[in-house]
Amino acid sequence: MAETFILSGTVWGDMRLLQNIAAIAKGMSITFMEMFQPTTVENYPDGKGPLRGAVFQERFRGLHVLQRDEDGLEKCVACFLCAAACPSNCIYIEAAENTAEKRISSAERYAKVYNIDYNRCIFCGYCVEACPTDAITHGHGFELATYNATNLIYRKEQLLAITPAHEGDNARFNASDAEKMRMIAR
Repeated sequence: MAETFILSGTVWGDMRLLQNIAAIAKGMSITFMEMFQPTTVENYPDGKGPLRGAVFQERFRGLHVLQRDEDGLEKCVACFLCAAACPSNCIYIEAAENTAEKRISSAERYAKVYNIDYNRCIFCGYCVEACPTDAITHGHGFELATYNATNLIYRKEQLLAITPAHEGDNARFNASDAEKMRMIAR
């Protein structure tokens, strides 16, 4: 049977107790000093500019954007790799064949239906990494809040970039809600 050693009342026990008290005092002193430091806040949503005061890091993963190529055609070739890589199974794609008179993408197929369910999306970026044509990327859209869960299922028309990526940032996700609706309605 194993013996248990009780350290309280010994030299080692008293030393350990003093170390614990010192650690707690150090932590409380840091907290106390921070209480008197000025608070740094972002002026969102009352800030100026298209992002209304929000500040992003370059690696920010926002709403997805379906990119276009230099000719204005969709880059998505409906290979289903993004849907296969998605751990939350939130991407739904239906493929269709391109025809000579109706050219949607530069490949044989295109995504007739491309939906992302943001109720399930965890913004992991696996879909972006899996895409061989760089058709799907993370944009800087961040205002997803809604009272209705069905509004969080984004259709292809909502995700598609207005202009090719080489012509500048995607203006849709930097616009106000009213401007977004006008752009989507086009």
